[in-house]
Amino acid sequence: MATGGCQCGGVRYVAEGEVLHHAICHCYDCRRSSGAPMVGWIAYKSDGVSVTKGEPKVHASSDHGRRHFCPDCGTGLFYTNDTVLPGITDIQSATLDDPEAVPPAAQIQYAEHLRWTERLDELPKFERYPG
Repeated sequence: MATGGCQCGGVRYVAEGEVLHHAICHCYDCRRSSGAPMVGWIAYKSDGVSVTKGEPKVHASSDHGRRHFCPDCGTGLFYTNDTVLPGITDIQSATLDDPEAVPPAAQIQYAEHLRWTERLDELPKFERYPG
């Protein structure tokens, strides 16, 4: 069982059952909706995912894609697409209470990746903000 929620705590969820996949998505749609260069998604069967507090707002980001997010703080939470991913709910993995429990196993939609992400390991690393 995995638990998680949004930044403000207004929406909480539980995911039960087997993890179907955990991948980093580089698609344009994920980047635009998150404001991040890539998004981690961990998938469960939809009947194993339940909201235990609050009510996410749903945005139709494409003909069939639905993005669920906190209506107060804006944290992205879920993605569903009954045409492409029937019966599956993708959860933004960084919203899990323990986001390190299941590491990603793949990068998807890599054809749309930002080229500069290929060199992230070459950048200087600072434990906190640089002085």
